Amino acid sequence: MSKYFLNRFISMIFVLLAAIILVFTLMEFSPGDPVRLMMGEGATEMELAALREKLGLERSYFERLGSFIWGMVHGNLGESYRSSIPVFDEIISRYPITLKLTFGSVLLGIIIGVPVGIISATKQYSIFDRIFTGISLFGVSAPSFWIAMLLVLIFSVKLGWFPPTGTYSFEYWVLPVATMGLQTSASIMRMTRSSILEVVRQDYIRTARAKGQSEQKIIWKHILPNALIPILTTIGINICSFLGGSVLVETVFAMPGIGKYILDCVNFKDYPCVLGGIVWISLNCVVVTFIIDMLYAVVDPRIKSAYVSKKTQVSKPTQAESGERSQNA
Repeated sequence: MSKYFLNRFISMIFVLLAAIILVFTLMEFSPGDPVRLMMGEGATEMELAALREKLGLERSYFERLGSFIWGMVHGNLGESYRSSIPVFDEIISRYPITLKLTFGSVLLGIIIGVPVGIISATKQYSIFDRIFTGISLFGVSAPSFWIAMLLVLIFSVKLGWFPPTGTYSFEYWVLPVATMGLQTSASIMRMTRSSILEVVRQDYIRTARAKGQSEQKIIWKHILPNALIPILTTIGINICSFLGGSVLVETVFAMPGIGKYILDCVNFKDYPCVLGGIVWISLNCVVVTFIIDMLYAVVDPRIKSAYVSKKTQVSKPTQAESGERSQNA
């Protein structure tokens, strides 16, 4: 297990380093002059040169890249061009909002998507399966900003049940979490359904039924554990996408999260804020992926055993192998 952990941790470091270099390079060669935007069209060349020197923009690409990576290691992501406030402080002040929105939506998606996916798979081609599949197709296809505006129109403007904007108390979070939770539950439901349908056709499931085990026990003990890896992957993808891609929902509901913050910084060409925000999101996504990889080893012992040396490896049959042996017997 330690070898698997070390292998994934090293991969995580290289992926994060590659993301930093890529984002920094794209920001370096993107069009526009932030100094000119800050000083205005009436600034002289001497004033522009003085500000560039103050901001360190006169240094070479590799010097500024190395300085950024060294500062990031020490928790320094630079300062905002507009406010001169450290980017790290700006991000940390907005991070809890994005975090609450992300994990609230994913939790809602798991609560709805996994049970509905199980029901839809175990009752394939039934009326329940067709209804749930249609709803999930709508949830995956509909744009998040359209769903957000539709919920605001119905539940805020027409019915007046929930406030349309803000993050002051629980009722302010209902519509944003419902917007993103609908899309999350749709994707989790579809993956749960397809994964369970693949597992339910295996020989060891037929063997378990032939032994007289109840359908509930077969689902929770044999089917779901062997179908978890694709479901975990879908959950991890949704967490990463929401941490960086909830900008539309945050904009519609006027939530001061990281996504809206990066969008505002892009409009003002505040490059340190954009770069720091994207790097922070990349760090979160790499950590989430690392956790999901660790859960793979817990869910499927075959992954963990692949990194165990042959001398210390203990042969333990998987559920699928146990079922096949029982059937052959």
